[in-house]
Amino acid sequence: MAVLAKTTPYDEDRLRELFVRLAEDRFNLVMVGRFSRGKTSLVNAILGKNWLPTGIVPLTSVITTISYGSKEQVIVSYKEPHRLSTEVPLDSLREYVTQQGNPGNVRGVGIAAVKLPSEILRRGFHFVDTPGLGSPILENTRTTEEYLPEADAFVLVTSYESPLSEEELRVLRAVSSSGRRVFVAVNKHDIVSSEDRREALRYLDAQLADLPGRNEPRVFSVSARESLEARGAGDAARLAASGIQELEGELTRFLIEEKSAEFLLRFCDRVADLARDLSPVADVSPMVERLGFLSGQIARGRPMASLRSDEPGAPLRLRPCEICQDIVRTSFEFLSRFQYTLSTSRHEQQAHAERGGLCALHTWQYVSLASPHGICTGYPALLDRLSAALRSVSSLAPGAVPANLQGLQPAAGRCALCLACAEAEAKAVASIAEQLLATPEMELNSLSVFCLSHLRLLIESVRDAEIVRKLLIREATILERLSEDMRRYAIKHDAIRRHLASDEEIHAGRAALTVLAGLRNVSMAVKVE
Repeated sequence: MAVLAKTTPYDEDRLRELFVRLAEDRFNLVMVGRFSRGKTSLVNAILGKNWLPTGIVPLTSVITTISYGSKEQVIVSYKEPHRLSTEVPLDSLREYVTQQGNPGNVRGVGIAAVKLPSEILRRGFHFVDTPGLGSPILENTRTTEEYLPEADAFVLVTSYESPLSEEELRVLRAVSSSGRRVFVAVNKHDIVSSEDRREALRYLDAQLADLPGRNEPRVFSVSARESLEARGAGDAARLAASGIQELEGELTRFLIEEKSAEFLLRFCDRVADLARDLSPVADVSPMVERLGFLSGQIARGRPMASLRSDEPGAPLRLRPCEICQDIVRTSFEFLSRFQYTLSTSRHEQQAHAERGGLCALHTWQYVSLASPHGICTGYPALLDRLSAALRSVSSLAPGAVPANLQGLQPAAGRCALCLACAEAEAKAVASIAEQLLATPEMELNSLSVFCLSHLRLLIESVRDAEIVRKLLIREATILERLSEDMRRYAIKHDAIRRHLASDEEIHAGRAALTVLAGLRNVSMAVKVE
């Protein structure tokens, strides 16, 4: 009979970290390379904005992680185990991760965790920006090499100044033999001629062909600086020439086609390593064999997925259905006027009584705005009319009573607020349909998320096959996104990692139901024909 292992605090920390990584679906894409290659600039270029500090002086020996967050945020954790983490503004990051702001890491920073609202991060990438290899600050190289086992995949950043240094080639050999995916980015191609560029790439191909492992790294020629300047200037031709879009495209393809399988394979490796460390006091061979079998199954069946965002660098903004919002505004404006006139005008009180009042839904909306005095002033006329009607019905034969009672409530088209809301709905649908038909190239992501009932009305009004197709694909993408956020929230909740949930994940359930049912208090109780 196997003896269960007695875990140490270190083992427990490793187990806890494994569960956290699984709960976060955290895929570490580690940026490595010699110092001053432009690793941080390349991360900024992929994310599409100068979020992280850069400079020609080597950064200090601090690991910077970049993951998704609903807002810009930096959490600094320290090497001292009992020192509490601190939150600092993004523009203060330089004070913690650069040699100028934190020389020799005198602050004792362990990791600077940056949270950014970038779509490629939301999809699951967790960029890790490491200090440079071969830095005159020896701690930088040591810090980078110690972090390599935590990587799920790598982007090795070299440059045309001296492509593939000895330190970079050594790291490439080590990570390639582990079977992990490697992408090679040759930065600063704007500083060399086309001939020098071709010669450098031929040299790289020859060096990479001799690497161990099943996959030869793919090489990308880029200019992070040109990419960022082109995005800022809105220069599409210059952006294409920077080479960054080709690298982004391959990373996105990897993200949606291979990332899940690679993540699970690395997770199996880490669990197996932890199990082997316990082997002196526990028979873990069946578990290791099972993990090996599971890894083989994962490697054979890499799941394919569809791209859910046309622009990986721009998060999709999920605003509530704008048609519902128009109805809500109309309803509020109507009730704001109505509750006043009903309490002050005998003519309005009589008209309200003759219409049979408001429908049940809008009656309670009225109550939320009206004062007790206003209600008691405005409703007696309706109650008197209903009282007289009930007395009249009481003299009828029992079989005729139900039909006459039904007539006491507002018939279709008699609730004044139902009529106003129906008119607002029709105008909003027509306006959006007209806008879509007039400008077919219109960016659909500038629109809100339509609830399903209003999506149907909009499609009936548009009647253009291509626009309808785009609307349906967009709505399907939104529902998939909400489903993912809901699952992530549930996983983090079950794993007692609720504080890791983003705002989108926390509110995903309510947002999903709003898409299905529209905004609360919008659906009209009486269908207006």
